Amino acid sequence: MPKAWRVIDLINWAESYFKEKGFENPRMEIEWLLRNVLKCDRMDVYLRFEESLSKSQLYVIRSWVKRRLKHEPLQYITGSCDFYGRRFLVNEHVMIPRPETERLVDTVLEKVKGIVSPSILDVGTGSGCIASTLGLEIPGSTILGIDISPSALNVANDNKKKLATQNVSFEELNILEQIPTGEFDLLVSNPPYVPLDEMDELMKDVKDFEPSNALTDQNDGLTFYRRFSEMSRNCIKQNGWIILEVGLGGHPKKVKSIFIESGYSEVELIKDYNGDDRVLVVQVS
Repeated sequence: MPKAWRVIDLINWAESYFKEKGFENPRMEIEWLLRNVLKCDRMDVYLRFEESLSKSQLYVIRSWVKRRLKHEPLQYITGSCDFYGRRFLVNEHVMIPRPETERLVDTVLEKVKGIVSPSILDVGTGSGCIASTLGLEIPGSTILGIDISPSALNVANDNKKKLATQNVSFEELNILEQIPTGEFDLLVSNPPYVPLDEMDELMKDVKDFEPSNALTDQNDGLTFYRRFSEMSRNCIKQNGWIILEVGLGGHPKKVKSIFIESGYSEVELIKDYNGDDRVLVVQVS
């Protein structure tokens, strides 16, 4: 790498380099790294084409490229991820928020319309991206995010502080063994749903770096849904809601069947923006 490069020089070099190394979206790779080094959005990167990078900026980029070649996720490298129009802190202790999970948030916002000061339980909160987003989108709400991982909760609290979400709190709790105190209007969760025998099929970026306990239940991918179907009547108010992210393929129908067989009559699958069933909505009656 030359001693001093303009932004455009670095883009051209890195795009070619990442392509040579087999990355599917080489330009996106360097765009993300530059956005974080330059502390600007994607459009501004291109408005700063002729700007020369400092030695310290080049050093950071060089170290980040080396890490990325090992397939470490870009979001872990830069320590941040965009979700629902906001920047969240992330590290190896939390799963990286996905765009499809924004559909989960949209569904929650639709269901709490008309509820005065809704109380919401976010199970498996991880980075707190769902909890803090809901706290900001619904100012009069009270949000409790729970997780089994103290390290994940540290990240969630850092995001709470960064985003100043005063109506959000976090608690360490194992939902498979305990039930949170109180009653809630709505339970939302993006639980571990990858079956253990499918873990090896995940991309290297995911299976080698993201926390396994956020990806799989070490079973058939249905453990948490069974638990929700069993416990929700004990902590969700009458006519309240359970809103869950589900996987692809046959997973959504399996999850829907769990709730129907448990006696829930109002059970609906919602499609994401790609036309796939990705959100399960259950009304508690």
